[in-house]
Amino acid sequence: MATRGIRGAITVKKNEKDAIVFATEMLLEKMISVNKVKVEDIASVIFSVTADLTKEFPAIAAREMGWLYTPLMCTNEIAVEGSLKKCIRVMMLVNSEKPQSQMKHIYLDEAKKLRPDLSNKQKDSYYLS
Repeated sequence: MATRGIRGAITVKKNEKDAIVFATEMLLEKMISVNKVKVEDIASVIFSVTADLTKEFPAIAAREMGWLYTPLMCTNEIAVEGSLKKCIRVMMLVNSEKPQSQMKHIYLDEAKKLRPDLSNKQKDSYYLS
């Protein structure tokens, strides 16, 4: 069994604890449902947030979802001039028999702008709204 990466991102409208947790839960749920991932197959998750999101750690959402034994880490996204604001990004590493090419990456709300190269591919596979 190999370790595969699944990317995801979502934006929030406001820097509020509930907004950050809700958006993160929505993104994580979509990532695991679309990719048919079992929580016990998640090796680890790295969350990054833009500097304008300071009210809560996105990893709290995973803990509230019952991911008690999954290694989680939060970090700040690199502040690049002109980059997307109020964005939560996820790198989920999963143990899977599927090849990397079958992993479906999830970009929601304004985060769809992060991967325009995927927008012309199978919409349901990579570029969900």
